Amino acid sequence: MLTCIIRYQIDPTKTAQFHRYAQNWGEAIPRCGADLVGYFAPHEGSSTLAYGIYHIPSLAAYESYREKLATDPLGRENYAFAQSEKFLLREDRTFLKLASAPHGRPE
Repeated sequence: MLTCIIRYQIDPTKTAQFHRYAQNWGEAIPRCGADLVGYFAPHEGSSTLAYGIYHIPSLAAYESYREKLATDPLGRENYAFAQSEKFLLREDRTFLKLASAPHGRPE
């Protein structure tokens, strides 16, 4: 299992647009095959950092998921919304594997 963490730099004057974007992905991402952990918007501290986090079984599954997302009506709408509103200033995607499992030690 891989975890994809998307780090966004957003325009701090357009957080409402990011919230709408996140809500749309909350519908489209699970429908297209990824296990969405969630989208996280600034609350305290930095007003420009936001994150999207989801799990995907493999990079091959990721490729299939991306194809589905590109043809999903809400996915296409969300991509266009981000381009037209220009609230995403930067987007970095990283794939990680869980290294701490199991988290607790047996007693």
